[in-house]
This record gives sequence, structure tokens and C-alpha cells, in this order.
Amino acid sequence: MDYTDEQLQRYSRNILLQEIGDTGQQRLLASRVLIVGLGGLGSPVAYYLAAAGIGTIGLIDGEQVETSNLQRQIIHLTPDIGKPKTTSARQKINALNPDTRVIIHPDPLDPANALPIITDYDFIVEATDNFTAKYLVNDTCILAAKPFSTAGINRFNGQTLTRVPGAACYRCLFPAPPSPDDTPTCSRAGILGAVAGILGAIQAAETIKIITGAGTPLTNRLLLVDAKTMNFKTVKIKKTPACPACGNHQHQTP
Repeated sequence: MDYTDEQLQRYSRNILLQEIGDTGQQRLLASRVLIVGLGGLGSPVAYYLAAAGIGTIGLIDGEQVETSNLQRQIIHLTPDIGKPKTTSARQKINALNPDTRVIIHPDPLDPANALPIITDYDFIVEATDNFTAKYLVNDTCILAAKPFSTAGINRFNGQTLTRVPGAACYRCLFPAPPSPDDTPTCSRAGILGAVAGILGAIQAAETIKIITGAGTPLTNRLLLVDAKTMNFKTVKIKKTPACPACGNHQHQTP
């Protein structure tokens, strides 16, 4: 494709990277990425992917912007309180990069619509704060043979992994959802807002790497982040033959 003068200026820092270059930028402009969740994680993901020139971004979130969100969900502003998060995020993406087409999926992801929606995208970013959605995205992406990034945050800590077809999945590491008592939500335990920014930025970087082929993604590895000590640790994970989602006798369906 031929770039406009404005596009050459906008994406020049991407194109200058040998690992991305012109070919990688064209892949970004032609790509379709779905972001599930527009909170603390999804906010920086959406900003960075739009800035990078992702051609189409799909947005899923059934909630409205609340005052308590603004401490970490940086795509939403004070005047957005009461708006659907998808509407708020679309406005910011459009303002940042008119090149990016934004598709809003009005209904939350559920077992009935997950497969048809996910099948329509090249890469999925799971950026929710609930385990039901995390497992649904994991299982549906495996069925649809789609690569995805998943992440979780709590207090000063975060973790993330990237899965491509054939690699270990979220269920290989955590076969079933934990008890709610074992995993207090951010509304109960608190969250350092910058932790969401760190993990969301990593998810955006993973998305760009998968689409362009640059670098080595977090496949078969879990990245653990402790912002209190600023320690980053990578743990190797293995594909589990008995995994109900991606194993030899998979039976988990969304």
C-alpha cells in the first residue's frame, strides 16, 4: 500500500525499527484486534494499539464509566462518567488515530456470541477482571485457533501470558477458576493504578509482536510483575496433555 504523507509521519518510528519496517506496519494497518474489557488493562492496550496503527479494533465491555474507575482506567475521563465504556473508548481512539476503525460489540461476551465474534479477529486481548471471561476467551480462542494475550492484576502485582496455537494455554496453568474467597477483586483488595498500565502496555507490545513477527512473545511463559519491589520474573509453563481446553482429549467448550 502507499502511505499518505500524514501516515508516514505518524508511523515513522515503527517503520524505522528493523524488526517492523514497512512490511510490519502494513500488517498492523491490515490487522483486526479484539479487546475484551476496557478497564485498567484494556485502557492502555487500546491507546497503544490505536497509536501503532492497528487497522480495526473491536471493543467489548458491558459496563459504564464510574468515578472509581478513573484512578487506573486512563482511556476514560471525568466527563465520561455514566457513559458506556465502549463509547468512551471509541471516542478516544478516534481522536488519537482516525486511521483505526472501531467496532463496538454492544453485548458482553458470552458462550452464545463468543465464537462468532472472536472468529472475526486476528488477535484477542483478554483484559477483564473476572475469571468467567478469562476462561471463556481462552477456550474460545483455542476452538477458533486464534492467538491471544491474557493478564490479571491485583494490588501491586500482575501476570500475563501469550498463547498461540500449539502453545500452553491459561487452563494448562490454572485448570479451573479459583474460589472467589481466594482471589479478592480490586474493589475489595485495591490496586495500584500504574500496575494496570504496566501490564496493559505489555499486552499491547505482545499484540504488535505477534502481528508483525518482531521479537519473541510470551508463549509458554508466564510473566510475573511485582511493582512493590519492581521485580519481573518469567516462569516457564508447559502444554498439559490433560488440559481440558487444549489437551489431547479437549472437551472444554465455551
